[in-house]
Amino acid sequence: MLILAAMDKNAYLIGITGGSGSGKTTFINRIRATFPKSQLCILSQDDYYRSREEQEIDAAGKANYDLPKSFHKKEFYRDILKLRNGEVVNRPEYTFNNKLKESKMLTFNPAPIIIVEGLFVFHFKKVKRLLDLRVFLHAKENLKVIRRIRRDQVERNYPVDDVLYRYEHHVLPTFEKYIEPYKEDADLVINNNKDFEAGFEVLVGFLKQKIKEYSTKA
Repeated sequence: MLILAAMDKNAYLIGITGGSGSGKTTFINRIRATFPKSQLCILSQDDYYRSREEQEIDAAGKANYDLPKSFHKKEFYRDILKLRNGEVVNRPEYTFNNKLKESKMLTFNPAPIIIVEGLFVFHFKKVKRLLDLRVFLHAKENLKVIRRIRRDQVERNYPVDDVLYRYEHHVLPTFEKYIEPYKEDADLVINNNKDFEAGFEVLVGFLKQKIKEYSTKA
C-alpha cells in the first residue's frame, strides 16, 4: 500500500545505535514523544529477532541473542526500503520471550523522517549505506551493566544471574567486536553517562529543520 508519493526521494533516514544499556530505548521514546507519527517513523531492529530455536547456543547451553545472525537481517533491510518507498510495514512485536507480555501487531507508516535503531544498524552494510545520518549513544560500561540489570529484571522478567552471565559472555564481546568500532563512523556521538539532554536537543533541532525542508518541497 502506497500512502506517500516519491517518499524514496524525500525521506531522511537516520540510524541510531549504541551498546546495550547505553539508553537507546529511553532516547528513542523521547524522540517518539516529541514528533507526531505523520512526521517521523521509528523502526526497531529488536522486532526482527529470530525465534529462540534459531539462536546460537553457547558452551554453557545458553542462547546468544547478541550476535548479528540473531536477527532477520534481510527482512529488516526489506522493510526499511518499503518505508522509503512509501509503503506501510506490518510486523509482529517481539516480546523477548517474556511470557507475561502479549505480542501485538505493529504498524509502521512512512514519514519524512525515518529512524532505524538497534545494535547492528551500522554493522549491517546494506542498512548502513542507506543512512543519511548516523548517531551513536555512548555510556560507561559500569552504567550499562546497571541499566541492563534494571531493564531485564523489570521489563523482561530475567533473573539477575542470567543477566550478568549474558552481559559478560554475550553482550560485552559483541559490543567490542560489532558496535564500538563503528563509533568512529558516527556523525553525532551523544554521551549518556549522566543524561543525554544536550545531544537530544541538538538532534531534535536538526530533525525539525529537516521536516521544515520537506514541507517546503511538498
